[in-house]
Parts: sequence; structure tokens; C-alpha cells
Amino acid sequence: MTRAFLVVMDSVGCGGAPDAGEFFNDGTPDTGANTLVHIAQACAEGRAEEGRSGPLKLPTLDSLGLGAAIRIASGEDAPGLGVAPQGVFGAATESSQGKDTPSGHWELAGVPVPWNWHYFPKAVPSFPDALSRAAAEAAGTGGILGNCHASGTQIIADLGAEHIRTGWPICYTSADSVFQIAAHEEHFGEQRLQTLCKDLAPRLHEMKVGRVIARPFIGSPETGFTRTTNRHDYAIAPPSPTLCDWVQAAGRRVQAVGKIGDIFSMQGIDEVRTGPDERLMEHLFDFVDEAPDGSLTFANFVEFDSLFGHRRDVSGYARALEWFDGCIARLLDLLRPGDLLLLTADHGNDPTWVGTDHTRERVPVLCAGVPPRDLGNVAFADVAASVAAHLQVPAHGPGRSFL
Repeated sequence: MTRAFLVVMDSVGCGGAPDAGEFFNDGTPDTGANTLVHIAQACAEGRAEEGRSGPLKLPTLDSLGLGAAIRIASGEDAPGLGVAPQGVFGAATESSQGKDTPSGHWELAGVPVPWNWHYFPKAVPSFPDALSRAAAEAAGTGGILGNCHASGTQIIADLGAEHIRTGWPICYTSADSVFQIAAHEEHFGEQRLQTLCKDLAPRLHEMKVGRVIARPFIGSPETGFTRTTNRHDYAIAPPSPTLCDWVQAAGRRVQAVGKIGDIFSMQGIDEVRTGPDERLMEHLFDFVDEAPDGSLTFANFVEFDSLFGHRRDVSGYARALEWFDGCIARLLDLLRPGDLLLLTADHGNDPTWVGTDHTRERVPVLCAGVPPRDLGNVAFADVAASVAAHLQVPAHGPGRSFL
């Protein structure tokens, strides 16, 4: 029996989405956004020298076909990525009308989103009065703070002191379909924050808001405020069974690494291991060592997106990619005969682009453990069908296996 390891490099897009012009960052269409090409160009031109230096170095991913996948997606060459591929390589195109985390992951798992997400307007206030009142009532406070689009780190810097003084939760949103609540772990209470988000989630999900996100933080007005790792996403459940359910229904085990459990509302998942990306990589290595035959390990590495893409930090993004490449080199040596490793992404987040939102892009698809071939352009849902085919479990989505 075989095993599958499906690894999502969150936001590592490669340009070329045919509908990029329909998606925007601060009023500018995403046409021309290309996360990997623009990072590679910045590195080659000496514009990404913080904590690293020189051209972008991704020898392992490139040997699997990363440079070739970029050319398939966008027709562009990424400086330093051009070796002859030794793996299965291609580019995937999303059909769901969103460039957010749930849309990308659900479709990769075989379930395109069948509705339009609700987005809050970029205005002050952003939220309907009834929703703001409901949030305050659920928190047991006289009101909420924020009520706007904001950077998560900036809004706690701006409103952290007032939050401590009043006890009111800080509620904000972004270009994604999200309702985020920040609160101090000690003054407000971390568990109280989680309960608040959980209680509000059904109301937001009914509105087709994708996620209610708890954003706990610590610190003081004197020392500054810092978000902790106790973030939790209360996501709307997928509308139909996903790859995780298909595998579980076949009597196999499904392990989740990172925020996969949150994204899929724990549907079809047996075990979750979380933490920052370095810890997540340790978990992935552990599962390569110990996951049972016939199992699926589904992992998300979020910090490309959360720490570097949204913050438009090109050097940081390049550092993260180079670290990840080194880890994958070690992981490849540990795979068992018959194992499938499939690397992909859920959307783009070009750190050279205007604004702070995700960018609409195609994503690379790289496979190890199966005979090399050029896939060309495939669909996101084909990823799920291919993993299911490798594991020899029935697939129920619209995708077709490329293996």
C-alpha cells in the first residue's frame, strides 16, 4: 500500500491566472502579479539582501520542476530557476471565485466553492450595526473597537491600550472574507476570546463569511503588543465531502499539519499537529517516519503568506523559500518506495505587488515518487483526484487524475 503527502506552500503562486484582471489590490488589478518570478528577480538584482544574499537558491524545488512550472503558468523565466526537471511538474488554475485560503484549499481537495463569499466594505464602519451589536453582546461589553479593514499587527498597536482600558474586543477585517477579533490574552482572556469567536461563527457563516479568526496578543502600551501563536480559525464547513473525507471513508487515516484542521472544520481528519512553520516541518518529518500505509498527510505552511506576503517583505519571503527548499531536500531522502509527495499552493501573494492582499495566480504542482512528466496546465481539483488515485480510493469531485 502507498502513502500520500500533500503539502501546500501557502501563497507561493507563479503568475498567469487567466482571470487575474477580475481581482484587485487597492483598486489595481492583479494582472501581471507573479509571486515567484518577482521574488527571483528581486534577489537577482540585489533587492532582497536582508538575512540572505544573491540570487534565489531553490535547487531541490527547481530539480522537481519549479522553474518549468512557472513557465507553463505564465510564460516567464524566474532567474536562477531553470534546470532540467526530474519530477512531475505543472501549473494549476483555480475556478472558485476567490483568492482566499478556504477557496484554494477546498478546491485542491476536490470541492470548488459553489457560492460567492461575503466581503465587508472598505469603509468605516465596515460591519452592519446588527453584527457589531451581536459581537458586543456576545463579549459582554458596551461595544467593539476597530470596525474597519486593518493590518492585524497595526490595529493592536493602535488600539491595544484602549482595549485594555475599556475591555472591548478589537474587531476588524481584510480583503478576505473574514471577521477577525483581537484581544489581550491576560486582560480579556484567551479562552474568553476563543469562546467569543466560536459563538459568533454560525452567524458569520450564515452570511457566507469564510472565517472568524481569534487573534490573541500579549504586551503592554509601554513595551508594545505582540500576537501569540494561539490563533484559531473558525471556518465555514466545506459544502460537500473533500479528499480528506474520501480517504477517511475508505478506512484510511488522515493527518493534518498546520491550519488544515481549521480550514476543513476537522471534517475527515483524524489527527492535527500545529505550531510555527519550523515546528510544522518537524511534524511533517515525523509523519514521513510514522504515518501508516494508505494514509494521507495534508500540510499547510502558512508563514510565506502571513509573515512575508501580506507584509510585502521580499527578503523574508526569499529566506523562507530557501529554508523550505533545504527541508524538502532532506524529506525526499526519507520517503518510502511508493510514497507520493505533492507540493502546490493555494493562491499567490506577490510581495512586490501594490496593497497587502493575496494575488490571483496559478500555482505550481510538483510531484516526487512517481515517474517524471510534464503536466502542462491542470485544474486545482485535479490535485485531489490524483492523490485519491495514488491512494486507490474513490474520488467524488470534478477533478481528473494526472498521475
